Amino acid sequence: MDYSRMGGQKPGRNAPRHSEHNAKGTAKNPYAKRDTKADLLARMKKAAAAKKDG
Repeated sequence: MDYSRMGGQKPGRNAPRHSEHNAKGTAKNPYAKRDTKADLLARMKKAAAAKKDG
């Protein structure tokens, strides 16, 4: 078999199949934004209360 006549390998596209809804650098999730620990604890308490209530 003459592999030289088959053509070269196709290069990879190196791109995701779709964009995430909360990707870094978007309006919902800017690059420089950092949640504080107090915000994190408040979110966790809210989620625990919601799970407890049903």
